Amino acid sequence: MIIVSWNCNMAFRKKISYISQFKPDILIIQECENPELLELNRFPYQVKDVLWFGSNNSKGIGIFSFSKYKLKLHEKYNEAFRYVIPISIDGLHNLTLFAVWAMNDKVNPQNAYIRQIWNAINYYEDEIGDNTIIAGDFNSNAIWDGYRRIGNHSDVVRFLKEKNIRSAYHYFFNKNQGQESHPTFYMHRNEAKRYHIDYCFLSGELMNLTTKVIIGEYSDWISVSDHMPLVIELNLDL
Repeated sequence: MIIVSWNCNMAFRKKISYISQFKPDILIIQECENPELLELNRFPYQVKDVLWFGSNNSKGIGIFSFSKYKLKLHEKYNEAFRYVIPISIDGLHNLTLFAVWAMNDKVNPQNAYIRQIWNAINYYEDEIGDNTIIAGDFNSNAIWDGYRRIGNHSDVVRFLKEKNIRSAYHYFFNKNQGQESHPTFYMHRNEAKRYHIDYCFLSGELMNLTTKVIIGEYSDWISVSDHMPLVIELNLDL
């Protein structure tokens, strides 16, 4: 199974060919337009299932399946955590995916970015366990912990670790949080302003099946987005 998460920086319909090279089974796209605007036949292979959530047709989060796995919005979805979306993935293996797109909250800044995820994982705690995937644009890193006293990045990491859920990148490359050597985001597309803010967290059994973790290179992707794609390959039958 190949899982890909990418903030495409809008206009995904013009960038489908770029991400298709990874041949994903599950694809999570932040800043994606409504699939009705995508022309799904632009994909070189058939889209088997798709879910999309957004406040306007030009910009939301899309989750696509290109395998036999079916996507279904979890019955406990709470719109209060709008872009931390629990999805049941049904197939040979039944998985729970939380598709993430953390963002600013102008109405309540204390609930912006990583705090959204912190609140969501506490709300969905009973649904987080074995066969769990939490993937997407977290807009967060441990280097910014000091800005929040409760519910910061390290709090989220500790909460998930207690449930035997860890970041695939950090596990695969043996890195500590905040000490990443592969950026996933370049602010203003400036190569010097590099940060690691996109993640895929996996429960223990899934982590043991991880065979490959790829983060796109600046030179290959900066022309189409300020974020690099995150690719996780699992030795999991489809």
